[in-house]
Amino acid sequence: MNFLFHTIAGGIILAFLKALALLVPLLIGVAYLTYAERKVLAAMQLRKGPNVVGTFGLLQPFADAIKLLMKETIIPAGANRLLFILAPILTFGLAILAWAVIPVNNGWANANINVGILYLFAISSLGVYGVIIAGWASNSKYAFLGALRSAAQMVSYEVAMGFVIVSVLLCAGSLNLNDIVLAQRNVWFFIPLFPMFVVFFISALAETNRSPFDLPEGESEIVAGFMVEYSSMPYALFFMGEYASMFLMSALMTILFLGGWLSPLPFAPFTWLPGPLWFLIKILLCLFVFLWVRATFPRYRYDQLMRLGWKVFLPLSLGWLVLTAGVLIATGWLPHVS
Repeated sequence: MNFLFHTIAGGIILAFLKALALLVPLLIGVAYLTYAERKVLAAMQLRKGPNVVGTFGLLQPFADAIKLLMKETIIPAGANRLLFILAPILTFGLAILAWAVIPVNNGWANANINVGILYLFAISSLGVYGVIIAGWASNSKYAFLGALRSAAQMVSYEVAMGFVIVSVLLCAGSLNLNDIVLAQRNVWFFIPLFPMFVVFFISALAETNRSPFDLPEGESEIVAGFMVEYSSMPYALFFMGEYASMFLMSALMTILFLGGWLSPLPFAPFTWLPGPLWFLIKILLCLFVFLWVRATFPRYRYDQLMRLGWKVFLPLSLGWLVLTAGVLIATGWLPHVS
């Protein structure tokens, strides 16, 4: 009995330490992504950006966190108090839970399950609930309109993203994220599936409510969308959830199209770098493009946003899926991961 107890306790402690080893760097990355965004936007607009708190402004994220923690949490009189507080916790929690199946190196995943991509589908489909609950529980017309916008936007682009991912799965022959990366040892999938890579990236912008698809937070029409009644730490959780989702989408792009932890080519420089470092470099490059797009493109109108999702991306991704399946059948090439 004592042996069984110690075995279970050891397993729980090990799982906790593995989760902590992933969670702490992720939270630090989320904090410094806000700093990086302000610095990148400032450079592109010929400004300095944060440069007061700490050397080069490096302590600015911690100053922002302390400020938000010290603010008063204001709950509107007509709001549903329980759901009002639950919504940001749900949004942030789901953005973190999705990382359980993300492999940063060969076999390095907290949960290396064979249906990892289905797990991510399930988590991403639940993400819309936090937004809807926040808009409804706030008892505000602006918040509710923003929530409806965001829900319609996320559902619209999830369909195209689903077809893109199925195209990748056909080429990899596995639902396991680790196997999908190993299937790209000869060629990264963004080369044969380049149109799908572009569709996935643009859909990721819409899925995370990032510019130029930040319609749920349109200041000119609905103030701040579903977050308009939030302040202090609940607002910070929404904020952190958005940036954690950016990290997640960048990691997914890296795994599905950019070879995960694999180095670019055998004869390329820096092939000696370890796999996790390659994985991080690719994620940072994807995040930089997220920030670059915000500094470059104006916001879409809502009708343009929905037309792009339903009339362009959906037929394109479905057609490419059929083409991919046809080519695989015609060539008799059956993907296999050893």
